[in-house]
Amino acid sequence: MDSEKKNKVFIAEDDSDITELLKLYLENAGYEVTAAPDGLVASQMIGEAEPDICIFDIMMPGMNGYELTRKVRRDSDVPIIILSAKDQDTDKILGLDIGADDYVTKPFNPLEVVARVKAALRRYPGREGRGAETRLVQGPLEVDMESFRVLKNGEDIQLTPTEFRILAFLMKSPGRVYTKTQIYEAVNGEYFESDAGTLMVHISKLREKLEDDPRNPQFLKTVRGIGYKFERP
Repeated sequence: MDSEKKNKVFIAEDDSDITELLKLYLENAGYEVTAAPDGLVASQMIGEAEPDICIFDIMMPGMNGYELTRKVRRDSDVPIIILSAKDQDTDKILGLDIGADDYVTKPFNPLEVVARVKAALRRYPGREGRGAETRLVQGPLEVDMESFRVLKNGEDIQLTPTEFRILAFLMKSPGRVYTKTQIYEAVNGEYFESDAGTLMVHISKLREKLEDDPRNPQFLKTVRGIGYKFERP
């Protein structure tokens, strides 16, 4: 077991008690953990640490978690989980909009954080096999599974990693209706009750980026009482 390469988790959190708690649970689960006491130190350490996944607190001195997420997202598509005492929808929307993959509110169960880390790593695009279909085309939309690019009418559309996975998952089966649970389990590996709102945010942001009229979507359709589907144009 020791000879196997461990996945690296990078934590930026100014509360040392929380950091030590997360380190304990994550290391017991087999991860290698590096931690920084604030966002500014984290921004200086993260390049050398080369993490497989990051966990960022929001309220930190020097550089907050939102700023740190933006900085990391400019250079990397590494999965990012935001950990925050801010539980308002507007805070969650902001975190997901700037590129975070998941949002966990405090107080939290450390076992749930470990489960979310495992789920995110299972579904990280860079780890998916090459045997699957590598190019999806539906009308003006094109998804390249190898380069992780999305084009609409030949123009690049910038998506977060989670948005990309949701779109690719739905596009693979146009017309098929999926529940929120099925979608979230497919793209993040595990579904928690609190994830329903998170998925709605991702779908909303996807519509803003892909649809000519987000309020009257052509591609990402809501099937009331069930879930969502990708409609073939």
